[in-house]
Amino acid sequence: MDAVLALEDGLVFRGQGFGARTSACGEAVFNTSMTGYQEILTDPSYKGQIVAMTYPEIGNYGVNSLDVESWQPHVAGFVIRQLSPVASNWRAEYTLDEYLKKYKLPGIQGVDTRRLTKHLRTRGAMKAFISTEPVSDADAIKRANEWKGIVGVDYAVEVTHKKAFHWEGYGQWSANWDIPRGATIDETRAAKGETGLFQGMFDALPAPGYRVVALDYGIKYNILRRLRQRGFDVYVLPATATAHDVMALKPDGVFLSNGPGDPEPLTYAHRTVRDLLGEVPIFGICQGQHILCHAFGGRTFKLKFGHRGANQPVKDLRTGKVLITAQNHGFASDPKSLNPEEVEITQINLNDQTVEGMRHKKHPAFCVQYHPEASPGPHDAGYLFEEFKRLIEQYRRQK
Repeated sequence: MDAVLALEDGLVFRGQGFGARTSACGEAVFNTSMTGYQEILTDPSYKGQIVAMTYPEIGNYGVNSLDVESWQPHVAGFVIRQLSPVASNWRAEYTLDEYLKKYKLPGIQGVDTRRLTKHLRTRGAMKAFISTEPVSDADAIKRANEWKGIVGVDYAVEVTHKKAFHWEGYGQWSANWDIPRGATIDETRAAKGETGLFQGMFDALPAPGYRVVALDYGIKYNILRRLRQRGFDVYVLPATATAHDVMALKPDGVFLSNGPGDPEPLTYAHRTVRDLLGEVPIFGICQGQHILCHAFGGRTFKLKFGHRGANQPVKDLRTGKVLITAQNHGFASDPKSLNPEEVEITQINLNDQTVEGMRHKKHPAFCVQYHPEASPGPHDAGYLFEEFKRLIEQYRRQK
């Protein structure tokens, strides 16, 4: 079927549709990752966005139910150069086409994604319209311009889990894969005395220790996996939870998750975190950094085209060490809005010098803008979960 992608400035791309026969509006953005399209589709931070992949062939390993980052895809639409004609992986349960059909999402292939990406880098991320239905270029452009956009919109309340839950109930999702080098899958299962498709392939998990409350602004499941792998006992609360709700669980620490859209309208989250400062150690990532920034009395601003990919260089100003990080965000913290006597900027992006990490000088709270749990992606920043644990231990000793 024919498909169209139209940008608000009048640029139109025609291609072949896949996925569902439907239409959607969203912010056109690009991601430079070579793999991980399944994680990108299901990352709640992409709510309200039409994502274009810069890597040319997508879909070759299909989609499976274990590697998702949320209970469903959250992108508005998907743009690629070429859809792989086969899904060749023993874990695949769907082709990419079947997966988008299942969740009624439009996809377009045959697009010159290099031209699209260069255009977005020059002009900035912009409102867009994608459709696999019959529609004229003029109408597509009109639909793109009529969309409200993401600035000033609270998407966290749309993607957060509506009810609190204990991640331990999903513990089987948390362990790392453990297939010894040189061993077949069947040999690994036999050595562990286990059977079943995914049995016998995971490391044992440590006993749950420190209790952490994760505030869910659009949390990725792999964050919960990484916390559990480090021995944290994780309770997840909705984005609208109050400081009273959090402290009622008697946590040793609080985690602030990633999430979609503009952080400024999340005033309820700013208030909750402001009330928690000094009461319990806090660690935030991505949207969590934005919310901490507002709780610290600062402001955030929209980036021209954002940071989305698995190769963003970040420098730690305290050690001089450079990390390669995975990122997905369109807003940044304004360092000039923060009080330097209270807040220290700890890390910066080497591409554009935006804030990538900060900590409070008086309260046990720190954050980073990127994803230390990245899967798939670089693991340079995995140490931050241990840093969170050390902060909790230090706070306990001081108390």
